[in-house]
Amino acid sequence: MSSVIVTGLLLYAAAAAADLLAGGRWRLPTLPYLLCATGSGFLAAAGATALHGSSPPPGLDLGAWLGFGTCSLQVDHLTALFWLLTFVVAVAACLTAAGWAHSRATPRGPATYSALLLAATAVVQSTDNAFLLLLAWEALTLAFYFLAATNTRRAGPALVTLGFGKVSGAALLLGLLLPVAHTGSFALASFTHLPPGPVRSATWALLVLAFAVKVGLAPVQVWLPRGYAAAPSGLRPLMSGVAVNAGFYGLWRTLDLLGRPPTWLALTLLIVASLTALLGIAHAAVQGRLERVIAYSSVENAGLICTGYAVALVGTCVDNAHLTAVGLIAATLQTIAHAIAKTLLFAGASALETDARTGDLERLRGTARRLPWAGTGVAIGAITLAGLPPTAGFVSEWFLLESLMQQFRLPHIPYAIALAAAGALIALTAGFASVTFVRIVGLILLGPRNQHVEQRAPRAADLGVTGRTGMLILAIGGLALAALTPLEIRVIAVGLDTIVPTTVTDSALKSPWIVQPVFDEFSILSPTWLWITMPLLLLAVVLILLLGASRGTATRVRRTPAWRSASGGVHGDDQYTPFGYANPTRRVLASVLRPRTATLSLPAESSGSAPRPRAAAPTTATSGPIGYSSDVVEIVETYLYRPLQRPLRAVVAAAKRLQSGRLDAYLTYMLIVLVAVLAVVAGMA
Repeated sequence: MSSVIVTGLLLYAAAAAADLLAGGRWRLPTLPYLLCATGSGFLAAAGATALHGSSPPPGLDLGAWLGFGTCSLQVDHLTALFWLLTFVVAVAACLTAAGWAHSRATPRGPATYSALLLAATAVVQSTDNAFLLLLAWEALTLAFYFLAATNTRRAGPALVTLGFGKVSGAALLLGLLLPVAHTGSFALASFTHLPPGPVRSATWALLVLAFAVKVGLAPVQVWLPRGYAAAPSGLRPLMSGVAVNAGFYGLWRTLDLLGRPPTWLALTLLIVASLTALLGIAHAAVQGRLERVIAYSSVENAGLICTGYAVALVGTCVDNAHLTAVGLIAATLQTIAHAIAKTLLFAGASALETDARTGDLERLRGTARRLPWAGTGVAIGAITLAGLPPTAGFVSEWFLLESLMQQFRLPHIPYAIALAAAGALIALTAGFASVTFVRIVGLILLGPRNQHVEQRAPRAADLGVTGRTGMLILAIGGLALAALTPLEIRVIAVGLDTIVPTTVTDSALKSPWIVQPVFDEFSILSPTWLWITMPLLLLAVVLILLLGASRGTATRVRRTPAWRSASGGVHGDDQYTPFGYANPTRRVLASVLRPRTATLSLPAESSGSAPRPRAAAPTTATSGPIGYSSDVVEIVETYLYRPLQRPLRAVVAAAKRLQSGRLDAYLTYMLIVLVAVLAVVAGMA
């Protein structure tokens, strides 16, 4: 099995070499991504084999060459579960990236960064050494930065991505050094011997902070929409659907190693995660660009996943293994649904943006009609994240809501109140998620083409052969997972057996094809029967319509003038615009979004055939056209980070004074810092 792991990692190295060395006439832009897809296939196969029950667990011994004890890549059941999830999706994401690279001239570099990202993710999810984990985590941060900085015109988002990545790395460094100082070993397995107390609580908090930054949990989520939007459109699926799973794995592994968390951390994470979900979907619902809608949806999904994870932490705090199991099942199912759906969305959106040469929703209306493969991928991803049956997103959100309804089983009031509050926030989030993705499906996929957008001919390549293959894998796999949820839960139970006994997790299976939220006699669901009954009901409705209607009337299309608010002389589009559709959400969530609206006077020529500004609404009720401009406020950035700019600049100015240019001064600074760190570590040991 070690040969399979080595082959996968070597293929990543070959992909980077092919991207950097290939040039001239013989350069093949798709080759590096195909090599990455093949390498991901090997790692996914290693994960599947390990889950099947090989003993001892497969791995790759790296010896002690790092100088911090022996280290290896160990594929135990938890690693195998995340490798299977991460790298099956990575295969499809690399194929869609190959289709994107084939359809446009791509510079050297992005494929190398993608290979680095995949290799770093594999090491993070499998290493058993704290130093190697930190090294791989920093490599992952660099990969995110390089991808966000590929477009040199967007240096700001790349620097923000790097800055928050360094915050994550600093928290991880401290979170790993504390148990290393107490146990005297860099082996992650030694962390299980850390005794309860302030050091264990501090380790818990620092590790959760480190992984929360990477997955995009509030208030450290502001980098994520910027970083994703700045990256090359064809490589966003690798960032959002693949690499982010390293952060979720870190949370799962922390629970596996440290056991019971501090109560205050579990309750805080539960509330913060549910608030993150609402904040993310609120911003996604009103964004004017497709890539930012999907990016803010990633913030929402991070909140949903971490809410389920926090439920598991609460279950651990009260020694309720069934609550821990249902929380982890809900979080893992949501992680799987998010990885598949977000890869579909970003890959399809990449093709749509390439065809329309813009990501503006106003100008993307109806573009999916020209690109059926990309449009279908966006549609399946959207209804999955909207949590509509019979998709995997519906099953995962059902499990999450069911887990939050178990507050009556908790012995203490604070736990029950926290679960009830989180349940209300998640239910509200689920409702606005449906509104958000109905806007995407209804306007981009089903709506008519924007008449002010130039019709391009000939049609751009619809993902290409490799891209279509990747989309097909994701679409069929995602829909099949919903129908085969009982089998999926059995696989998840094996992967989580080091955290929760398999006998407890298997309680989620009421019968071979019916699932329940672990607790008996509470609620049941059969996703498999949904896949049978829903098509039959649809067919029955169609048959009744055809048999009951007069000849030809059931299929005859009737056309009537569009209703324009019952007012004569009103001019404009005959349908909702993306701005107009999102306006009710903007008003309902005004306390979260803090919208700012202004009335504008538009030039007279804007009412002609030229494209109008976004959110323009010409009317003849006044002497000239009037437009409306509306913006929302990112409350975390506005009220938390911007007030810190002035003191931060003062600190930077003071630091500049220390840059005297003298070598002896710099060596003195380094000596002072080294002595201080050694004193702190020795004191805590």
